[in-house]
Amino acid sequence: MSESLVVCDVAEDLVEKLRKFRFRKETNNAAIIMKIDKDKRLVVLDEEHEGISPDELKDELPERQPRFIVYSYKYLHDDGRVSYPLCFIFSSPVGCKPEQQMMYAGSKNKLVQTAELTKVFEIRNTEDLTEEWLCEKLGFFH
Repeated sequence: MSESLVVCDVAEDLVEKLRKFRFRKETNNAAIIMKIDKDKRLVVLDEEHEGISPDELKDELPERQPRFIVYSYKYLHDDGRVSYPLCFIFSSPVGCKPEQQMMYAGSKNKLVQTAELTKVFEIRNTEDLTEEWLCEKLGFFH
């Protein structure tokens, strides 16, 4: 296999959408799901969701295809404070085609840098995407 790791660019309209998403004023959970357009070698918007829980988000992800997710999560702390951590989740399910996995893995860092995110998580089994998993990853403990 002589293919080198493919790093896909991020579509211009998606860059703008991610920038706006970072500074959104809404106080609900929200997600931007992204996929790679193989022919154009671009990371593009797949779906957008408002008011979506981690459990609902899990149901939106394809079982056998990788996806990138930027997720704004509303977390109510025990002392009454509310925070809205912005997470980058790389869903790379077991059973994906190897070339697909390589393309997504090769593009992940560029997308994370473009979106300027620091909380980056990877998930191999979409069934594991629960509120408990997310809180644990973020360092919040119920």
